[in-house]
Amino acid sequence: MNASAISALAALVGAAIGGLTSVLASWLTQRTQVRAEWRAHDRVRRQELYKEFIEEATKCYVDALQHNEPDLNSIGSIYAKISRMRVQSSSEVADEAEVIGRKIVDTYLAPDKSFIEIREMLADGSIDILNNFSDACRAEFASLRAQLE
Repeated sequence: MNASAISALAALVGAAIGGLTSVLASWLTQRTQVRAEWRAHDRVRRQELYKEFIEEATKCYVDALQHNEPDLNSIGSIYAKISRMRVQSSSEVADEAEVIGRKIVDTYLAPDKSFIEIREMLADGSIDILNNFSDACRAEFASLRAQLE
């Protein structure tokens, strides 16, 4: 092979490698950006679901403390959110949400609480049925953050 053919071949191979490198770099950058956007969207979606669940469960629990007749629409809404958590969330979060749902139903079956009993529940912390759920959510978000680092 003569020197000019080797030079031309080297130039073509170099151009091909340079082009391939550019394409791979663009693809990897795009893939990383899409993953980051998906994770951010997933986090926002979970935060919104947990916020809605906490608000709905709190309202339903307060109603259960005061009444024996259940608010079936609220209970249905809570269990719909629990089902969404089974799909979107860790099993720990979904399990804790399920515990809250059962506690609310059990509270409807218990006698109504007087204001004095509610004050005692506040004092001893037994009124906070969302504590373990909140801890599970916090741990899940910490785990998601750790995956990004």
